[in-house]
Amino acid sequence: MVSSEKSRRAGTPAPSARTRGRPRSFDRATALEKALMAFWEHGYEATSVSDLTRVMDIGAPSLYAAFGDKRSLFEEVVQEYGVRYGSFGNRALAEEPTARAGIERMLREAAAEYTAPGRPHGCLVIHAAANCSTAEVEESLRERRNANIAAIESRIGADVAAGVLPSDTDAAALARYTGAMIQGMSQQARDGASRAELEALAEIALTVWPRA
Repeated sequence: MVSSEKSRRAGTPAPSARTRGRPRSFDRATALEKALMAFWEHGYEATSVSDLTRVMDIGAPSLYAAFGDKRSLFEEVVQEYGVRYGSFGNRALAEEPTARAGIERMLREAAAEYTAPGRPHGCLVIHAAANCSTAEVEESLRERRNANIAAIESRIGADVAAGVLPSDTDAAALARYTGAMIQGMSQQARDGASRAELEALAEIALTVWPRA
């Protein structure tokens, strides 16, 4: 074996402790996407730090350095999910001319998104809360779901005020009903319901919608 002194004389630097201890570099966006898929598939509680380091292909020190603890990573995952996979509902409400048209589009797109091949089925924000015993995470997810229902109620209320829907329309109940449909479709997708089956369910759901 060549000594460190001989290596230096030969022009080859000896490995330093700093070099040996440096964490392996990785692509942060790719690691985040892998964490997203793990949480989406298994939920928050059932996904351990060791599960995350395995699927993300990084060590625990790298995970903590790049993302913080498990809860911080999950919060970032939820943000990323909302941008990449969960924004179809808000777009539908914003882009369609009426609340009914927005809800119809939302339900149809939910049927497609929740059953898309190559990724977990259903909605991460709905599924990740199942069997969750971490109060802060459970509350954060609940707030997100309730915010979605509030956005639907606001859109329905605007149509009531504009005369598009009857004045006696119960905007809060109709929004809550729509939220229940979305959450139910998510669970049914995880239970194996097909896109066509969920689209048929959405069609039935729309029959209760009031007419002006």
